[in-house]
Amino acid sequence: MSLSDDVTFAAGVAESAARIVLEHYGKVQRLTKRQAEAVTEADRMSQRHIVAELRRRFPTDGIVGEENETGDAITFDVANPSGRVWVIDPIDGTNNFVAGLGLFAVCIGLLEAGMPVLGVVRDVTRGLTYRAWKGGGTWLENRRLRVLQGPTDASSLLMLTSNLADATGLAPAWAMKWFNHPDRKVRILGTAAIEAAMVAAGVACGAVTVNGKLWDVAAPAALVLEAGGIVTDLSGRPVFPFQLSGYTGGKVPFLAAGPISHAELLKEMRAR
Repeated sequence: MSLSDDVTFAAGVAESAARIVLEHYGKVQRLTKRQAEAVTEADRMSQRHIVAELRRRFPTDGIVGEENETGDAITFDVANPSGRVWVIDPIDGTNNFVAGLGLFAVCIGLLEAGMPVLGVVRDVTRGLTYRAWKGGGTWLENRRLRVLQGPTDASSLLMLTSNLADATGLAPAWAMKWFNHPDRKVRILGTAAIEAAMVAAGVACGAVTVNGKLWDVAAPAALVLEAGGIVTDLSGRPVFPFQLSGYTGGKVPFLAAGPISHAELLKEMRAR
């Protein structure tokens, strides 16, 4: 099987998981898991479905998922961290989902030797599937996507994560500058995956996620990279190849942007 076959399969799984999620939209109770993060039974049903389908098709591949059945840990079923490992976010944007705000996604990514070689992001309420695979490009349905190639300007949209608090418990100075700058068109959607997909689609110049986890970046990173963009941490260091050994759900901050925008945004983030 080729990666193009794999992405077609993963897209089908994401779309069927999205139907499960939609069946419970507006009908769920907000629960909490480790560190008081939001979760619902729909998250767990979505992940059960995705895991079952992946294990049926790829029985020897590893799986990392945001949820487990009790909420006390992530799912980490990885015999070979350097092999093929699927990374699942069953609902990216759970708080939106619970509140009735129709911006949330189902995400399925594939890492190989720690590199994102495949990504699927299903925008659930809009019924859109973004998909990418190594060497195959990034696609929205039948349209190939490319990141913005030029510099940022007064018309550029910039996506920011909804939780901006860094290790100090405060929003970074660069974020506050962007909010106060009249030429920065900042948007916060509440779903890191769709925010990064907007970069891959050439809608936004960049997307910054401060408190993301591996499942927030794995699938979207494939979209951005195959669309000609760059994905790093917030200091400019590579996120990938990702060292999976011992991963228990630690934060994976990231900046995703087109090549010129990435350099510009990183310079602003580094400035004192």
